[in-house]
Amino acid sequence: MEEEALSCGKEKLHDSLQRLQERSYASASVYGTASISAALPDVIESVEVELKKLRKGQAGQYYKPVSEHIDNLESLAIATIALKVTFDLVFSMKRNADLLTNVLVSIGSALEAECKFRWYKKNHPGLMKYIEDKYYHESCGTEQKQAIASVIFGRKDIHWPTWRIKTRASLGAWCLDRVMSTTGWFEKSLEKRGKRMLTRVVPTPTFMEVRDQLISTAEMFSGIPWPMLVEPNDWTNERSGGYLTNELMRGHELTRRGNHHIKHGETPLRFLNKLQKVRYCVNPHVLEVAKHFQERGVKIGKFIPLCEAYKPPKPPDIEENDEARQSWKREMAESYNADRLNFKRSVRTRTQLEAAEKFKDECYFLCWSFDYRGRAYPIPAYLTPQDTDFGKSLIRFADESFVTPESEEWLAFQVATTFGLDKATMAERLEWVKNNHDLITKIATDPIDNLPEWEGVEEPWQFMAACHEYYHCCIECDKQHTGLMVAVDATCSGLQILAGLAKDQSTASLVNVCPGDKPSDAYKAVAEEAKKHLPSEMHPWMTRKTTKRTVMTIPYNATKSSSWTYIKEALIEQGFEPTKEQISQVVDAVYQSMDAIVPGPMRVMRWIKKHVGQYIRDGADHVEWTTPSGFVVNQKRNKKETNQMDLQLMGRTRVNITVGEGDPCPTRHKSSTAPNLIHSLDASILHETFQRFNGPFTVIHDSVLCRATDMGALNKLVRETYTDIFTRDCWLTKFGEAINASESPPIVGTLDPEVVEESTYFFC
Repeated sequence: MEEEALSCGKEKLHDSLQRLQERSYASASVYGTASISAALPDVIESVEVELKKLRKGQAGQYYKPVSEHIDNLESLAIATIALKVTFDLVFSMKRNADLLTNVLVSIGSALEAECKFRWYKKNHPGLMKYIEDKYYHESCGTEQKQAIASVIFGRKDIHWPTWRIKTRASLGAWCLDRVMSTTGWFEKSLEKRGKRMLTRVVPTPTFMEVRDQLISTAEMFSGIPWPMLVEPNDWTNERSGGYLTNELMRGHELTRRGNHHIKHGETPLRFLNKLQKVRYCVNPHVLEVAKHFQERGVKIGKFIPLCEAYKPPKPPDIEENDEARQSWKREMAESYNADRLNFKRSVRTRTQLEAAEKFKDECYFLCWSFDYRGRAYPIPAYLTPQDTDFGKSLIRFADESFVTPESEEWLAFQVATTFGLDKATMAERLEWVKNNHDLITKIATDPIDNLPEWEGVEEPWQFMAACHEYYHCCIECDKQHTGLMVAVDATCSGLQILAGLAKDQSTASLVNVCPGDKPSDAYKAVAEEAKKHLPSEMHPWMTRKTTKRTVMTIPYNATKSSSWTYIKEALIEQGFEPTKEQISQVVDAVYQSMDAIVPGPMRVMRWIKKHVGQYIRDGADHVEWTTPSGFVVNQKRNKKETNQMDLQLMGRTRVNITVGEGDPCPTRHKSSTAPNLIHSLDASILHETFQRFNGPFTVIHDSVLCRATDMGALNKLVRETYTDIFTRDCWLTKFGEAINASESPPIVGTLDPEVVEESTYFFC
């Protein structure tokens, strides 16, 4: 299976390379993108040196065309265009694309197009914006954009002063000289064709070695990451695990983006290896329903099938009626644009269905690895729990368990939660399911004809799958075993972790660490507190929806700028039309409220920022700490000089210019340490929880999933683990020692972590 995956991956890679070269888009290939990215800094420097010479009158034959036409273009734009066009034409499979004259004129034409579109935007911004909004689509190509703009500007009698072909060739020659002299990757080659001598631009042997190596490396990583038919190999600190071929190929590391020399404790390794032994299978009911809607081209949530847009018939008088002909052409162009967009957007759905078809008759395993903070991620891309709503609904546990009265309640919980009642009490969720047996039955027995009943719910595909399981296990009772994955999520896990670190009861009460009769709502509490800092006419704006994203992200060091955007979007969605000043008022009010009602977490984050920044300024080149489970986090954040711009026709170009790895960056460490500490601790909770759990399980960041039969036991274990971790040691003190903090951590000391053991809604 793995050899087949590697073979299919290589085949897809080479098919992609051939298609790009046939279309003269080699700059978008694996070797093109990597090479251009590597060459850009040096070519930019060469362009800047030559431009300085030009401005001193030392540019020779190129002085006039450069000074008159591209002196105002940035070096990054000139270098990017020169490299992209050179790669596209030199490796093009089109006849004579690599002739020197073609390459030179094409580079000059691309430079002219960039200047022309800047001229359009500068001198006629309104018309240019109209064209972009009306006619440009995501799938529009460079030539199509130029043609559309030229036609519409021409109708308005607005004409760009076209460059002479000699000018384009001269500019192309100047740019190609920069590329050839700087990289050593291209050269001119004479070819005798009859009595004529043709000059071509060809890659040098040096670059062909580079290209072959890049493609060879890409082949190593091109294997399709399918699930496995046998248990993955165990990971150790010394040997690679996961795929059977991984030890030989070294395609996947135990810790992604981490220091591969670090030795982790046994607890996280046991957790990961246990996770890899869980068996899954495809949900046949969901697959059958999905195939029906795929054939019909029906979009449901994240399920986006490939479907063809409507093509208008030709008008009967198309030859004589110019207006009808132009209208039909415009409609057809829009239809083809819609097809290209849908093709791109439907890629994930199509691949999910292909994978499900391949594994529909198999039980399979997933291989997993850690990120550098200790969170677990599946290596396969599809048929995993960390997917879209549709992707999650496609899979279930292969090893099912007997349906008990308690498991019936957890199945009902899953039905109600995926419907959208995730903030309701347990009793309310169970009562809703009890009162909606008719709805559940209709969806379970005929989801196709009853699509309007479920397509608009919170998680439609998982809801439909849960209705089917609940119906057969609890209503019709013709099924006695269940393998449905039931999920419970942490309530604002960032604040839960920070409450435990600071032992802050006021925060703990807001995020269900402390027991209560119903789920606490930190977002609503912040919204209510914020009203104290706002005029009364703005009070209706302060809902949980307004504050949710900001409260969620503040523990992860969200900036006021990002919070401004979140709050603006939330207010507009609710039908309010705030001014910029009013949005700023709301942002300030929310931050003031956070200081008032979650004081412990806010103090902890400021303390971490202050002392981590000082630690790096004092000479440390990274931050390292060991989590409660024994996972070693190694955080490196170095400075990067980045230059980014949007070319008018060639998209966004970014170039990173660094010397070695760059120096350690205190600012980047300050912004990322608190989030990474939180993530490492929520990962530790899961590492330790599943040491004592013996049923099938899986994880999605800070969410745990298991069978309905086991959820009561798992929920209890999660709460016990939180208690154990935050009573076992003071992790803020330990972290302070790791970064040589000069001040003691801000421990509030009002929370007894043992109270979480009685909290029904800690994970819910």
